[in-house]
Amino acid sequence: MSIYDQHLERNAANYVPLSPVSFVERSAEAFADLPAVIHGARRYTWAQCRDRSARLAAALRALGVGRGGTVSTMLSNTPEMVEVHYAVPALGAVLNTLNTRLDAALLAWQMNHCEAQVLITDREFAPAIAQALEILKSERASQPVVIDVSDSEYSGPGDRVGTHDYEALLAAHSPLQRLEGPADEWDAIAVSYTSGTTGDPKGVVTHHRGAYLNAVCNAVSWTMPQFPCYLWTLPMFHCNGWCFPWTVALQGGTHVCLRRVEARAILEAIREHRVDHYCAAPIVHGLIYNAPPELREGIAHQVRGMVAGAAPPAAMIEGMAKIGFDITHVYGLTETYGPAASCVKRPGWGTASLSEQTRLNGRQGVRYPLEEGMTVLDADTMAEVPADGQTMGEIMFRGNIVMKGYLKNPAATDKAFAGGWFHTGDLAALESDRYVKIRDRSKDIIISGGENISSLEVEDALYRHPAVLACAVIAKPDPKWGETPLAFVETKPGATVSADELIAHCRGLLAGYKVPREIRFEPIPKTSTGKIQKFQLRERVKSARAIE
Repeated sequence: MSIYDQHLERNAANYVPLSPVSFVERSAEAFADLPAVIHGARRYTWAQCRDRSARLAAALRALGVGRGGTVSTMLSNTPEMVEVHYAVPALGAVLNTLNTRLDAALLAWQMNHCEAQVLITDREFAPAIAQALEILKSERASQPVVIDVSDSEYSGPGDRVGTHDYEALLAAHSPLQRLEGPADEWDAIAVSYTSGTTGDPKGVVTHHRGAYLNAVCNAVSWTMPQFPCYLWTLPMFHCNGWCFPWTVALQGGTHVCLRRVEARAILEAIREHRVDHYCAAPIVHGLIYNAPPELREGIAHQVRGMVAGAAPPAAMIEGMAKIGFDITHVYGLTETYGPAASCVKRPGWGTASLSEQTRLNGRQGVRYPLEEGMTVLDADTMAEVPADGQTMGEIMFRGNIVMKGYLKNPAATDKAFAGGWFHTGDLAALESDRYVKIRDRSKDIIISGGENISSLEVEDALYRHPAVLACAVIAKPDPKWGETPLAFVETKPGATVSADELIAHCRGLLAGYKVPREIRFEPIPKTSTGKIQKFQLRERVKSARAIE
C-alpha cells in the first residue's frame, strides 16, 4: 500500500459523484435573478426555474418515482421539457423523452419496454397518446400515471388524457430542499430509443457521469461564454437535446423555447432575444440561409450554430458563412450522448479560401476533450487505418461519453462494444492532421461494377446546384452494374431544374461512374430532427439493402 493510500479516504468534503443536476443548483444560487427560460409571454429566472423543477421532483416522488424508475415525456420544446431534465435525474430516476412524431404503436412499445411509471404529455399529442395508452392496457397490468401539460403557446385541439394537471401538481407540492445527483455517477440518467428502422428500436442507456462530462464538453468545445442565449431549434427529445439542457444550466444561460421550427419563428426569436447559440440538423440550417433576406434584417450580432445529425453538405456550410453565421460541425450518435467529436477550427483556417474553409470545416474532426478515444479502425483487425485521407475504416469511440449499453439487449451491447471500442457503423478516413472525415454509412456505400461510390460525395455535388434544397442518393439495383446511383431531389421554392441539367452538373464535379443515372423529383422522408430516412427510399426502389 502506498503512503498516498493511507488516511486519505474519500469523504463528503472531497468527493461528490458527478451529475449535471449540480449545474442547476449553482445557477440558482449564483444567478438567481438572471433569465433562465423564455417561452412566449412566460419568463422564469434561474431561481424560479429551479423552484419549478424542485416542485416537479417532489410531485414525482409523491407519485412513487425513485431510483431506477422511468418517467416518459411527450413534449415539445417548452419550459416543462427543460424542467423534467432537471427534476427526474434529481430523484435518481431515468428520463425517457419520446419522439413526438412516433405513431401510437411505437410509443406504446417504448413505454412498455422501459417500464414507464409516469408519462408527462402535452395536450397536442393527446390522440396518439390516447391510442398508445389503450395498447399499453393489453400489454401490462400497471399503467403509467399520466400528467397533462397545457402549454401557454398552444391553442389547438387536444383533450386531457391524464389524471393530473402539470401546473396544479407543481402548486400542490413544496419544492425539494435540494436537487441532488445520485450516490453513484454510473446510475442511469436517461434511456433514448434509436430510430428502429430495422426492427425494434434499441434503448440507449446513458449515465450521470457521461451527461455531466458531455455538457461540459459542449461549452468547452464551442467556447460558449457565460450567460449564452440559446435557442431550442433542436428537439430536446433527441439525445436529451445533445445534453444542452444541462450545458445551458452550467453556463447560467437562457433557454429560448421554440414550439415550432420554422424559418420566420427562428429568425424572429434570434432578433428579439439576441440569441447567440443554437443547434440543428443540416436541414434546419438550410431553412435559415434559404429564407428571404428580409427575414434576417435587424440581426447584426454574431450568431453561432452547431450542426450535426448528418454529414452537412459543403453548400450548407458555405451558405451559412455567406450570411455571417458561424457554424461549428460536430459529430456523434445517441450512444455518445449526441456530439462527442468536433471539427475544431485551427488558427490559420480563417485565411484560407472559402472553398478550403468549407472543406476543412465539413469534417467530423477530433474527439471531445473529455472523450478518451476516437479513431478509425479496420473493423476486422481492429487496427487503426493509415492517416492518409483515403483508407476507409469504421469510426469508433471509447471513454466516459459512451453509453452504458442497450436496455434489455445484451447481444446488441456486446456487439457494439466488441474489441473494447464502441462501433458507430460510420465509414471514414483519417486525414494527415488526424481529423476524421466520414465517407458514408456502411449501408450507404453504392457498389457499381465493383467500384465503391460514396452517396455523400454524390449528394455534396448535387447540393452545389443552386436549385437543390434537399437530396438523397441511394443504390438502385441494376442488371449490368449491380447497383447505380439514384438521386431523389427536392428543389427550392420557385426554382426549376431538369434531371438532365442536374446530371450534367454532376458530370462537372464527379468521375463518370459516380454520376447519378436517374434523378427523381419526389418528397424525401425525414425524421423530426431532419435526418433523411434512406431506408424508406430503398424500399421504394427495392434495393438489396432496403432492410439492412
